[in-house]
Amino acid sequence: MSAPAPSPLAIVEVGPDHTPARQAEVLTDAALAFVAELHRRFTPRRDELLARRGERRAEIARTSTLDFLPETAQIRADDSWRVAEAPAALNDRRVEITGPTDRKMTINALNSGAKVWLADFEDASAPTWENVVTGQLNLIDAYERRIDFTDPNSGKSYALKPAEELATVVMRPRGWHLEERHLQFEGRAVPGALVDFGLYFFHNAKRLLDLGKGPYFYLPKTESHLEARLWNDIFVFAQDYVGIPQGTVRATVLIETITAAYEMEEILYELRDHASGLNAGRWDYLFSIVKNFRDGGAKFVLPDRNAVTMTAPFMRAYTELLVRTCHKRGAHAIGGMAAFIPNRRDPEANEKALAKVRADKDREAGDGFDGSWVAHPDLVPIARASFDAVLGDKPNQKDRLREDVSVAAADLIAIDSLDAKPTYQGLVDAVQVGTRYIEAWLRGLGAVAIFGLMEDAATAEISRSQIWQWIDAGVVFENGETATADLVRKVAAQALTDIRTEIGEDAFTAGKWQQAHDLLLQVALDADYADFLTLPAYERLVG
Repeated sequence: MSAPAPSPLAIVEVGPDHTPARQAEVLTDAALAFVAELHRRFTPRRDELLARRGERRAEIARTSTLDFLPETAQIRADDSWRVAEAPAALNDRRVEITGPTDRKMTINALNSGAKVWLADFEDASAPTWENVVTGQLNLIDAYERRIDFTDPNSGKSYALKPAEELATVVMRPRGWHLEERHLQFEGRAVPGALVDFGLYFFHNAKRLLDLGKGPYFYLPKTESHLEARLWNDIFVFAQDYVGIPQGTVRATVLIETITAAYEMEEILYELRDHASGLNAGRWDYLFSIVKNFRDGGAKFVLPDRNAVTMTAPFMRAYTELLVRTCHKRGAHAIGGMAAFIPNRRDPEANEKALAKVRADKDREAGDGFDGSWVAHPDLVPIARASFDAVLGDKPNQKDRLREDVSVAAADLIAIDSLDAKPTYQGLVDAVQVGTRYIEAWLRGLGAVAIFGLMEDAATAEISRSQIWQWIDAGVVFENGETATADLVRKVAAQALTDIRTEIGEDAFTAGKWQQAHDLLLQVALDADYADFLTLPAYERLVG
């Protein structure tokens, strides 16, 4: 076989301090040629679909409502179609652990006892070039069983358990809105989603088949069934390109936008030969509600984010509709995140938090979900116990059709069914968490422990969106103060002072705290609401 022609993609150098040592192993001519072909074929449609998002947002601003699509009613009414049967490696998904693809996390997640690891190139990963490339390398090394890690601080060593004990990897590429500035075609950046998917698929599709598994993906930030159709076309092309059977790919779609919640059946239909399931999240879903209904007036104003649990009526409507939709079509329904980080130094607080995790996972298992997410290995046995109690020896409960569920279009956006109101402390918390997360992200960290919870970019998105919404709505807090830009600036300045006192002058100066403060205020206070915080943040990300 002749060597592949040089790729038309240009690699934008990042300098010796930021270039991964083994970059050439990932950016081979053959792999780059594949990514270039994905870009050439599919980026124009991606651009059209991003434009369509804007058009739909404008329509929501005009009507302040959403409905199930009349033009796809026949898909919803047709009871005959099902998604492809789950492969053995994805049939039991009762516990899934999530996290970035750094070397230590790769080993710990695979060893965690979870059935699935969501290997995250998206919200839990700040897309520095080093993170993008070394994340790909770590997965290749894991499949080749040549991965180990020694913590330079503790001296503790990590190595993989036997193959049969490892979690199945489901990889999450970046969302459609993000570019990868380090790979360009004729001066234009390639979409990050195509870079992440393309490099992973090209290097690992056949390798995974040899391991008895396959190339499995989580698809983030999907807003419509047309975006799912684009992914399906990419899968069809990619499988032909590398010469593996059609239907080898499996995709689980995160229903984390309010528009996608109205198209769940259509999304599964578009991906039916490759669909594995749908996932119900919280922070990105709430962020999407604020983004889309920010012009809708007081009835769409959300209270403090921690007051919006999955038991809120509009969130129950969303999760129960998801379970019913998935099981009607033979797909897995995967529940939300337990983000708590166990603290062995405070047993009393630890037990209270773990009790909440148990209750949440018991609820999901009882509602018919087939599995759920955790952010920390110590939570794996807790979540597993909740699902074991319901599933027993069965791999899932897709036979629970939940035909008792009936959700009307208005139920999904009945935000005013909540009694809770925004509070001043909620504003302080949003500023604190947003600032701390953005600062870490600008240093290249996408999964960050903040106040005992593992947070990712969705946390910063809902935090800054709520600040924006409360100011726009003129919310009056319980202490009599009104949400204004000046009040937020005062709270943000105090947050910086508190952080400086907490961590010390040297650590404060070494960090990116002022940049984080400034960016948070930009995306929280600008009249022109930014669609995604990570877009202006990426412009400030070094490396």
